[in-house]
Amino acid sequence: MRDFWEQRYSEAGWAYGTEPNEFLRSQGRFIHAGQSALVIGDGEGRNGVWLAQQGMRVLSVDYSSAGLKKARALAAAKGARIETEHADLGSWNWPTNRFDLIVSIFVHFAPVLRRHVHQSMVAALKDQGTIILEAFTPQQVKHTSGGPRDPVMLYSIDDLREDFSAARVELLEESEVHLEEGKYHRGTGAVVRVIIHKK
Repeated sequence: MRDFWEQRYSEAGWAYGTEPNEFLRSQGRFIHAGQSALVIGDGEGRNGVWLAQQGMRVLSVDYSSAGLKKARALAAAKGARIETEHADLGSWNWPTNRFDLIVSIFVHFAPVLRRHVHQSMVAALKDQGTIILEAFTPQQVKHTSGGPRDPVMLYSIDDLREDFSAARVELLEESEVHLEEGKYHRGTGAVVRVIIHKK
């Protein structure tokens, strides 16, 4: 899988565009200058760079060095500053009680790793911190707008309710949306959207 992402992010241009995810952009009430944000699986940096432009202190983590190189270039082009870390989230030494906001946009894992990462995200939040997550549901296999083709890698509401059972859920809903995110996320998408807070 690492080779897949290295190849994708080594292509010319920006795989998922340079603008932030629309669901993330719509959650401005959780985005505050001076606070700390972790963006997992940030790839070429579109979401982390946008958060930095809003004044947040951003750490973007990805296991593609090619993606992070582009993230740093995007930040420089937009006059923003982000920190980057090259890491496998399955074996990363997750911090605890560090971040005000954690963002996961279309980051998919197999079930055991998914639970580990999501529970680690909650632990990495400060008290009252927030997680914003958008992912594809199993219904996405009917569409051609991106995401894993293996249904095991796609997330249901029940999966996420269990993963985040230690947190307070504000939003947990499935919907169909229109995606315009670079050349690999285009068209109708079946997504699940989550907002949770550390108790």
